[in-house]
Amino acid sequence: MDASPPTSHEKHRRSRGQKLLIWSVGLLLVLLAAIVLVIATFNWNRLRPLLDRRISQALGRPFVIQGKLSVEWRHDESAGWLADLLPWPEFTANDIRIDNPGWASQPQFAHLDALRFRLSPWPLLAHRVVIPSMQLIHPTLNLERDARGRANWQFKPTGKAGPSRWRLDLDAIGFDRGWISLQDARRQTDLRITVTPLQHAIPFEQVMAQASAAARKQTGARVDATAAAAVNHARKTPAPQTAVRTSYRFGWQVAGRYQGAPIAGHGKTGAVLALQQPDQPFPIQADVHIGGSHVVVIGTLTDPMHLDALDMKLWLSGPSMARLYPIFGVTLPDTPPYATAGRLLAELHRDGSRFSYRDFRGRVGGSDLRGSLTYTTGGKRPKLSGKLKSEVLQFTDLAPLIGAPSADAKTARETVQGPPGRLLPATPFRSDRWKAMDADVTFDGERILHGKKLPLDSLHTHIVLDNGVLQLDPLRFGLAGGTIASTLVLNGNAMPMHGTLKLQARHIKLKQLFPTFQPMHTSFGEINGDLDLEAHGNSVAALLGSASGETKLLMNDGAISKTLLETAGLNVANIVIGKLFGDKTVRINCAATDLSANNGLFTTRLFVFDTTDALIHVTGTVNFANEHLDLHVKPQTKGLRILSLRSPLYVKGTLKHPDVGVQAGPLILRGAGAAALAVFAAPAAALLPLIVPSRDSTQKNTCRAMLEKMRQEPGKTPAGPHASRQAHAH
Repeated sequence: MDASPPTSHEKHRRSRGQKLLIWSVGLLLVLLAAIVLVIATFNWNRLRPLLDRRISQALGRPFVIQGKLSVEWRHDESAGWLADLLPWPEFTANDIRIDNPGWASQPQFAHLDALRFRLSPWPLLAHRVVIPSMQLIHPTLNLERDARGRANWQFKPTGKAGPSRWRLDLDAIGFDRGWISLQDARRQTDLRITVTPLQHAIPFEQVMAQASAAARKQTGARVDATAAAAVNHARKTPAPQTAVRTSYRFGWQVAGRYQGAPIAGHGKTGAVLALQQPDQPFPIQADVHIGGSHVVVIGTLTDPMHLDALDMKLWLSGPSMARLYPIFGVTLPDTPPYATAGRLLAELHRDGSRFSYRDFRGRVGGSDLRGSLTYTTGGKRPKLSGKLKSEVLQFTDLAPLIGAPSADAKTARETVQGPPGRLLPATPFRSDRWKAMDADVTFDGERILHGKKLPLDSLHTHIVLDNGVLQLDPLRFGLAGGTIASTLVLNGNAMPMHGTLKLQARHIKLKQLFPTFQPMHTSFGEINGDLDLEAHGNSVAALLGSASGETKLLMNDGAISKTLLETAGLNVANIVIGKLFGDKTVRINCAATDLSANNGLFTTRLFVFDTTDALIHVTGTVNFANEHLDLHVKPQTKGLRILSLRSPLYVKGTLKHPDVGVQAGPLILRGAGAAALAVFAAPAAALLPLIVPSRDSTQKNTCRAMLEKMRQEPGKTPAGPHASRQAHAH
């Protein structure tokens, strides 16, 4: 059925509706045109007093737009079809000044020749101020913090400003030629930074190659060529994938002082820092010398308002890792000259950040170093954690850790030797830095080199630093086929520092301990010992000078000579053996030591050598507080072959300059020697537990018979098969 044609009334009603729609649309267009015309012709400079007042209230200090304020309308291609409907305004404010607070040394906090930014109009309807980009034209920035901690970059709004319904979204910041100064009285820092545009854009790969070459050159200046090649193996770490699409537009230079040390450096950056776009990396490159330390970084800053902001390659080198403390705030030990190269990643959060130095390789003195470290902030204290390894560790590189001079004394931290004539390291520990952070780091040294003097096999330790308390548990060495297992605790909160050391030496093979000493090659002897000390002091010398506790040591089936002790660097023992035996090799059946310590004074409870020719007793004290010696060496000859052994010796002087001579008085009588053994019964019994069954030998331990004899029959001299001949001689 066909529809009936519209009536005249219906036609009239439709016509009125169409006319009303046309008039409405036309009126809206006229209104929009009028608004655009008003905005386009509006004198924006009339708003300067209002803007100056509102922004000054928000900052809490004077803000003035001294130049012209203007608006230009531009189409933004990134806005899509909306830009065709309504162009975006671009505001330009010229000659902007922000003043400093009254206490600052400079009158102005910042000055801009111009500030230019684009504004997205549609989000204004939802109370959002969206600025796709902001350009800073020739900025000058004076940053300052005084000794009281007042900083001019901390703003305090004035007036009664309630919560605002408006939200600001800034997508990107563009830079131009500028100048920045920083004066920080608290950190002893005074910097001048100049930013200038490059003549042309430089691709990321080109700057990466330049930075790598500079870092390799500096590494070669710190360590030898072979070590430099090993360190720079880390340069093969791939660059961030997003970085290959970026280029550098600006160069910068810095000069002045940082943390009291001279600083000079240069680098390059991009032109626009994207704050909200993770796929737009901002390239950064820096080559800076701070004091004796050299820092080279190259990489990108991406999405700084969220996670995974930093992805860089980092090279570090310098005379000592301890010098990195004022730069990064990370507590590290004193070391010989070092160089490292690795990858630095960061996750940035307002309530704490996480920095990872991954898969780095390094060289410290003559030792290699590799591993990964993580530095986190946001807790009570920052924390350093990770794992470190060394395939070949030079023992001399560990010397600065205990305050001793390093192999390169010219570039290592100066050591404090204390009063003249002292031997023990007196350089104080940097315990004041231990509260700056916590640590949980494991270290494994697979092989240790110490020439031919000390055949250390390996080193393993777990370092824990917690609120100023340093703990190494375990601190374990592999030495001459045996082990030295210890636990060291140093409490940096106490003044002077309190320390405890517990140590066990087990199955140290004599023939491996002295591999070049031919008479020891057939020895099945071992060294076993225990040490338990408690002390106070801020250096190795001070700790030993206040130590209390005990030390026990057993050595069986060995050999000794003046030449051997001279090679081992045992000055006092070398002189004593030389006086007793000359330079001949002497077989030792057993050497037993039991020392008690009280406030640095070590007293012999038992100190005896059972040799082929004589039984030698040592009595007296070693005072580590003043390094004085007061020992008496009493040999008891087993036969007539060594008449010189009938005279006792004294050991006076100091550890560094011992004085060994023959005591005036009668010869040792057999009866007196036998009677003296009576006082050694208890110490001998205490040493018996140190006779640990050998793991790879069925040989009888020669110390057991001597100690059992002294324990059970103290009135009889355990002089061995020569006793009858000795009695006949007397």
